Amino acid sequence: MNWRPITLALEGLRQTLWGRDAPPGRPLLARWPTLVPYAAPVGLLAALGLFLITLTVESEWGLPPPVALLFAAMTVAPLLVLPRRPLLAWRLTVLALLICTFNAPADQAWPWTPPLALGSIAVLAVVVARVDRPVLAWVVAISTVPVFTLVHPDNRVPVLLMLGAFAIVGDLFRRNRLSRRELAAQTERNEREQERRAVLEERTRIARELHDVVAHHMSLIAVQAETAPYRLTDVPAPTAAEFVAIAASARDALTDMRRLLGVLRSETTGPETAPQPDLTDLGAMVDAARRAGLPVTLDAGPADDGRVPAPVGLAAYRIVQEGLANAARHAAGAAVRVTVRVGPAGLTVRVENSPSDAPPTADGDPGHGLTGMRERATSLGGTFTAGPLPDGGYAVAAELPYDAEDGDR
Repeated sequence: MNWRPITLALEGLRQTLWGRDAPPGRPLLARWPTLVPYAAPVGLLAALGLFLITLTVESEWGLPPPVALLFAAMTVAPLLVLPRRPLLAWRLTVLALLICTFNAPADQAWPWTPPLALGSIAVLAVVVARVDRPVLAWVVAISTVPVFTLVHPDNRVPVLLMLGAFAIVGDLFRRNRLSRRELAAQTERNEREQERRAVLEERTRIARELHDVVAHHMSLIAVQAETAPYRLTDVPAPTAAEFVAIAASARDALTDMRRLLGVLRSETTGPETAPQPDLTDLGAMVDAARRAGLPVTLDAGPADDGRVPAPVGLAAYRIVQEGLANAARHAAGAAVRVTVRVGPAGLTVRVENSPSDAPPTADGDPGHGLTGMRERATSLGGTFTAGPLPDGGYAVAAELPYDAEDGDR
């Protein structure tokens, strides 16, 4: 015999009667945050009004004041805990429906006061949309007990139909909410994965571009070591052997770097034979952007006075390139200003655009572009910032430090 359905049913009953409460849903005023501060005072005033109405009706039915106060409190209490404890509110409502009835006049169509009847409907509507199916089945089943025991036979069928409709609509509403929540979580996971992939791709691209820069320096080391015995006079034999060993190590390093580049290169990426750009190419890039219709102003000092190392110049070029691309995509027609300042121990790059009324184009993701620029800056030990300007424009800025002695070599 399969005991699983019975076990699930008993577990649902336990959860319904004394188990953990259903999690609170999204606040009703989440879309109107300006109304949130007024929600508590208005709710308390409404509860006070229902309390006074119930107290008046109960007094007219001839109840003693202490009992009338108790019944009025039992009517309002479920509504006070409903926003955060919906299942507890339903338990209190069922208790109130079973107790607050013996005083109703015989000619009344319903055994409850109007505030209690309407409040129980509101509580049930919230609960059926919050609980899972086993608890939902028990909530509806237990809610029929006051109907069968206290409601007039002529009114039972409409109430039972209402309970069934509440159960169906509540289950559909809950499933739809869970589907949207799962979809939002999946979308968030996909965005994080895309961002992580963009970071890895950008790091791989940076490594490929730096290969030529580092290979150039290693080639110089090998050439200088090999030619040192011929350029220098009276070189002792041990020193000449040391130069030969240095040249051999440099050649081995170049070979290993070529292998590393092969690992980093994807199947669709061919060899890059063009020289890597640097600060001297900024003018040509800005001219190309102007010809494409982007109003760009370049504010830079001497393009390269020998102090800026090649990796820093390459990173600055790529940051400006991506900054112009983002401005063209997301601020079409806006004026763009590129500022490059070469300092004694660092390079400052800033790309800012004025406000634009044109809608951004759909191609490209600014988040991934910013990720690439940030990776280039941090890979050199620098900093990167991006954000809107007070006038409605947007700016990206990078500080790229370097050792001035490295740039002179």
